[in-house]
Amino acid sequence: MCHFHQRKTIIHYLTKNPKLDIAIDLQKIMYSLTKTTKEKFIKRLDKWHEKYKIILYEKTINLDTNKSSYKHPKIVSAYKNIIYNLPYLFTYQKHSNIKIHNTTNALDGGVFSPMKKLIKIHNGFTKSLKIKMVDDYLVNYKKR
Repeated sequence: MCHFHQRKTIIHYLTKNPKLDIAIDLQKIMYSLTKTTKEKFIKRLDKWHEKYKIILYEKTINLDTNKSSYKHPKIVSAYKNIIYNLPYLFTYQKHSNIKIHNTTNALDGGVFSPMKKLIKIHNGFTKSLKIKMVDDYLVNYKKR
């Protein structure tokens, strides 16, 4: 998962303007993603986890069903999502010889934006026809 989409996913869980310190601090760590190394990122994430683990895993009990659940489920989901995707977040550093960008900005604006417009123009196409159109677009894009 690329940095941009990872940050977007975390924003989905935490909102753009989180109110709790635990969420604000996790968001700050995510915004530093493109400006840091894997080691520094993991160190910051570990410090965050150590500081907030009691709050992070705090549970509440639903008195009607007698089932427990996390008090802050979206923050738990955000953290677990980061941990799950951690092996992929710094691929651009691991494979520096192939010059991978640390964001998807070039793809989102340069490659995918015109393709999305093309798909939108032909919105009556069937799914299989759209797939063929996308394949053709990407093959021809490579040739440019």
